[in-house]
Amino acid sequence: MVILICGGVKMSGSGQLRVRKVRIDKKMDVKPTVPIALADTVNRLSFITDTPVWEVVEKICINGFQQKKVISYLSQNFRRTVRIGNTLYLGDINRVSVKKRMKAGKTERLTSRFKADMHESLDVLAIGLACSKSRACALLIDASVRDWDFVNEFVRSYLEDNIDEERMKELKKVMKYINADNPYDEVFSWAAFLSYIFDEVKGSTGKIQDTVKEFIVHHWKD
Repeated sequence: MVILICGGVKMSGSGQLRVRKVRIDKKMDVKPTVPIALADTVNRLSFITDTPVWEVVEKICINGFQQKKVISYLSQNFRRTVRIGNTLYLGDINRVSVKKRMKAGKTERLTSRFKADMHESLDVLAIGLACSKSRACALLIDASVRDWDFVNEFVRSYLEDNIDEERMKELKKVMKYINADNPYDEVFSWAAFLSYIFDEVKGSTGKIQDTVKEFIVHHWKD
């Protein structure tokens, strides 16, 4: 299957049609409609990592296409055969429509921007699911954001980028101590930690970075 992307046409002075080139790195909008609970989750990640919603959505979708388990999960509803990456997923027209995959209820439209290659991938996913690109995007967001490893790494990367090296070392010691021989058989993740910090700073004028620093000083170094 060949997917052609054209940036539009323009009439030249001689009356000839010219194809207007599109920058390969130009980002174009997709506006998926998702359940309120999912939108709240994305908005929460956006807030606690101080990252624009469209960028959070982009990272979630990129992870979705990179993780075979995410696409395999979605492939349960593939009604057409498509190739994603190096894997050929067989479709079955008798499979349940994706209309029943997301629960009914209140929804919200998310803002997202993707480069041309991501648009092509979403087109292929939409073909496999036999639905619109925006719905395919919504389903991908829902499946990918449930990948706990991604969420944990996303939060850890944010902390490393925004907390100075010394404090980050101390914070890693905190995490290591909490998780060593944990009597409750629980793993305290970076995402859980930042969620705790979010609850601490919510409703105040403080910043996430400052609250993390205070946590280290008052709950660990003392």
